[in-house]
Amino acid sequence: MEVTLQYFEGCPHWQVAADRLLALAAGRTDISVSFQVIDGPEHAEAVGFHGSPSILVDGVDPFDDGTAVVGYGCRVYPTADGRQGCPTVEQLTEALRPTP
Repeated sequence: MEVTLQYFEGCPHWQVAADRLLALAAGRTDISVSFQVIDGPEHAEAVGFHGSPSILVDGVDPFDDGTAVVGYGCRVYPTADGRQGCPTVEQLTEALRPTP
């Protein structure tokens, strides 16, 4: 499973998302984590960026509910505790669950 964390420099939440992803991937040989810096609005548009931080699993955004817009900006995630700047550990665990 290839996991890509997309973010822009200065995003206040990308490092939390990175720490959570790396902790969940530790010891799992089926997960490879990479990082993609989005360096401006044109780049965001070109790659279909849904805001920072965005997480792609095998090229698909598991958190896209159909309302996310493409653009160079911050992203928020609905969680059990309200809107947050990155997915919870539980949400990421579900997104990284191996498929049978």
